[in-house]
Amino acid sequence: MSSFSFEAWLATQSQRAESALLQYLDPDTAVPQHLHTAMRYAVLGGGKRIRPLLVFAASELGSIDRVDASLVNRAACAIEMIHTYSLVHDDLPCMDDDDLRRGRPTVHKAFDEATALLVGDALQTRAFEILSDVIDADSLIRLAQLEMIQSLAHASGSKGMAGGQAIDLQNVGKKMDLPALEEMHAMKTGALLLCAVQLGGIAAQLPPASMASLNTYARALGLAFQVVDDILDATADSATLGKTAGKDAAQDKPTYVTLKGLDYANELAKELKGRALDSLNEFGPQADALRHLAHLVVDRKK
Repeated sequence: MSSFSFEAWLATQSQRAESALLQYLDPDTAVPQHLHTAMRYAVLGGGKRIRPLLVFAASELGSIDRVDASLVNRAACAIEMIHTYSLVHDDLPCMDDDDLRRGRPTVHKAFDEATALLVGDALQTRAFEILSDVIDADSLIRLAQLEMIQSLAHASGSKGMAGGQAIDLQNVGKKMDLPALEEMHAMKTGALLLCAVQLGGIAAQLPPASMASLNTYARALGLAFQVVDDILDATADSATLGKTAGKDAAQDKPTYVTLKGLDYANELAKELKGRALDSLNEFGPQADALRHLAHLVVDRKK
């Protein structure tokens, strides 16, 4: 019987993420103060921190003496900054035009549109700055940093998150078949979640076979995350979600719920969670945090 306490792990690792983000964000007293204040507003305003938690959990699959904690912290912060920049830009009037994020005004509402644009730009470059900074002369660490940079760049670019958002915008009011919808979400949402576990796996120096299993886990989890998002958008209220509910339907966006119905979406989420859990069988108790994160993602209410 495993003595692993997910509640204790979650509390510790969530605090680890917040502390690291505080460390790598510039203070609001730094010039330009207005921009740094807005960056901190965007990043430190709450959120589930799923991506940093996945980085931490995946890094635990390796031998503890081979994992550089500073590199893991940098990777976790980098991917959260990329994620936050995408939210700031997605909320802009030229994109999804939303006024509410994480239970409070979006960045362009709390500040202005030009500042929101610059916040996203600055968070993206800051992510790669902290991930590429020299932290150790060890050649293995330097190689790991390069591999992480490549993974994050691919996941956030035109073949990943940005490309998925482009496809999403192009298909407003249009019908999509199931394979096309899945491909879009694998890029828009799944790519960054896949990257999160890859960053942790790289830090853990996992062999190719283990990385393949981890990738299977992440792809299933990434799709499940989006399916649950679609379900919640259709069933929850704005106060619960911390963002505007019903936006997908209002904007006539294709989702799993609109395409196949709520029952199908719920069953698909369960099936994907099972697929993610099955892919971790080779890892034993070291993957308990990843297992619990799969439950957290699929069973969440916001």
